[in-house]
Amino acid sequence: MTSIEIGFLGIGVLVLLLALRMPIGLSLIGVSFAGIWLLLGERPAWGILRAVPYNFAANWTLSSVPMFLLMGYVSYHAGLTQGLFDAAKAWLSRLPGGTAISAVCGAAGFAAVTGSSVACAAAMGRMAIPEMLKQRYDPGIATGALAAAGTLGALIPPSILLIIYGIMANVQIGALFMGGLAIGLLSLAFYMALIMVRIWLNPELAPRSGQHAGMAEKLRSLSETWPILTLMIGVLGGLFAGVMTPTEAGALGAFLACVIAATKRRLTWKVIRATLLETVVTSTSIFIIAIGASMLARFIAISGLGQFLGDLVTETQLAPAAVLLCVILFYLALGMFLEPIGGMLITLPIVLPMMEGAGYELLWFGIILAKVLEIGMITPPIGLNVFVIKGVVGDQVRLGTIFKGATWFIAADLVVVALAVFFPALITYLPALLRAP
Repeated sequence: MTSIEIGFLGIGVLVLLLALRMPIGLSLIGVSFAGIWLLLGERPAWGILRAVPYNFAANWTLSSVPMFLLMGYVSYHAGLTQGLFDAAKAWLSRLPGGTAISAVCGAAGFAAVTGSSVACAAAMGRMAIPEMLKQRYDPGIATGALAAAGTLGALIPPSILLIIYGIMANVQIGALFMGGLAIGLLSLAFYMALIMVRIWLNPELAPRSGQHAGMAEKLRSLSETWPILTLMIGVLGGLFAGVMTPTEAGALGAFLACVIAATKRRLTWKVIRATLLETVVTSTSIFIIAIGASMLARFIAISGLGQFLGDLVTETQLAPAAVLLCVILFYLALGMFLEPIGGMLITLPIVLPMMEGAGYELLWFGIILAKVLEIGMITPPIGLNVFVIKGVVGDQVRLGTIFKGATWFIAADLVVVALAVFFPALITYLPALLRAP
């Protein structure tokens, strides 16, 4: 059996293990270890198994992941985002679907202090959905909007998904954050426009309450946004100004979140315990999967499978657009069954050589990849954000209604992906400014 055949065999076994619901991290490590053993022998396999976890964990940038997670979980459990939603509601309530638009804008703001799509959907869902249902909003648009808005957490920096991609693809994290910010804001604009147009065409989807905040109340509401604004300015300002690395920005954000929560007398032992537990569990899960992906990358490189696929794309003279279309369709299908980080890490060792062979810039592709994977978060049958929202609303709204409501936002997301493909400058313009002297 040739090394290429062993590479394909390993990928086939990996797919089988995932279909049998084996843990992703353990499947990646087990298949890679066995494949390297077949290719190089027992001693090299054990040597790589010892070296890869250490070398991966020694990447200093990786330490930003638990810091950003800590910042987000403190903000979530201490309720630092309520003022952001209230301010958005005060200023946007006159628009058609004002409360839904306010919730989406609030989710975008919370995305700037968390890196998690799920945390974003859960936090804003608990605040906004009960109020929308009380105002007799259509359950589909109320829940679908928040499920989709949660996906902004993986695009608007600091994004855990983009940090992991940057490490795996050797792309500058700050440049990825700039590109993610552009597409995140574009997605936000499409979500807001979709809500307004749907409700303008069918006002019964969101009856107007007739109660609107006066200027004094609007200005007063802004004073309650200082916790999130402080975190955004401290973290993103320092990061984009070039005075802090992602790790330093994450550490500052976690520290500021704790100080703000303590200042507002919300840093209770219950909050501390829940925050630390969720940070440790999430970080551990991400690291195990990422170490497994590093092992898989080593196995694929040794087998020559990555080079083979890259050369195959070049030699067959397949149009780059056709390669990209196939990759996007593949990730749209994959997102229906795997959560974004796992799906990305499993496939990057194979997909990256193909995209490089097709001549695509890896920074641009990383943002496209993040956006497409996040569409899977609201796509049946898994749609993790949809199940998070279902947990928020309980028996008030059926699962099918939430998926149906999210379908409109999937259509908006696909338009955003198409625009980013046909107009790459939407992603690359801001990173180019960051790299400019």
